Amino acid sequence: MTREDFNAYCAAKPAATHVVQWGNADVWKVGGKVFAICGWSDAAPAFKFKVTDLAFEILSDMPGLRPAPYLASRGLKWIQNHGTPGLNDTELAQHIDASYDMIAAKLARKTRTALGL
Repeated sequence: MTREDFNAYCAAKPAATHVVQWGNADVWKVGGKVFAICGWSDAAPAFKFKVTDLAFEILSDMPGLRPAPYLASRGLKWIQNHGTPGLNDTELAQHIDASYDMIAAKLARKTRTALGL
């Protein structure tokens, strides 16, 4: 997945908002909460997303994936797809979907209603 593909995919999510921060990283949020990030790792796109505890344990040891720098070091369950083989585009999209769903589900009911979720 290219950075452009990533941004287009995240932009299609209901109520998703985009900001550029942390050294030119594309940060995608729902209800003000981050669900996906694209930055750079060794001159290639690096995608970060929230995962369940079980997915964190499984994905952390896969080639091309690692606990997301900064986020995982603070005890958060975030994975970074940073190299090969990593995830294919379909798998990456599924994890972005799951991350979005987890973040949206934790928003206050009033916020979800206001956002049409």
